[in-house]
Amino acid sequence: MFQRKIRGQGMTEYIIIVALIAIAAIGAFTMFGDVVRNQTASMAAELSGSASEAKTANSEAEKAGKKAVTDAAKAGGLNAYNETASKASTR
Repeated sequence: MFQRKIRGQGMTEYIIIVALIAIAAIGAFTMFGDVVRNQTASMAAELSGSASEAKTANSEAEKAGKKAVTDAAKAGGLNAYNETASKASTR
C-alpha cells in the first residue's frame, strides 16, 4: 500500500511539471510564433530555389522578431495577458 502512494505522488509531480512546460511553450509561441513561421518559410523557399520568396519571408521574420522584442519589453502582468494574446491571434 505504501508503494502505491509513492507512485501516485510521482505521477502528480510529473503532471505538474508537464503542465508548467506546456504553459511556458504556449507563452513562447505566442511571443515568437510569427518569427518561427516566417523563418521556416524562408528556409523552405531557399531550399526550393526561390531566392526572392526566401528574402521576403526572411524580412517578415525580422519584422516579427523586432515586434516580439518590443512586446516583451512592455511592462505587464497577467492582467495584460488577454490583450497580448488577442493581438497575437488576430495576426
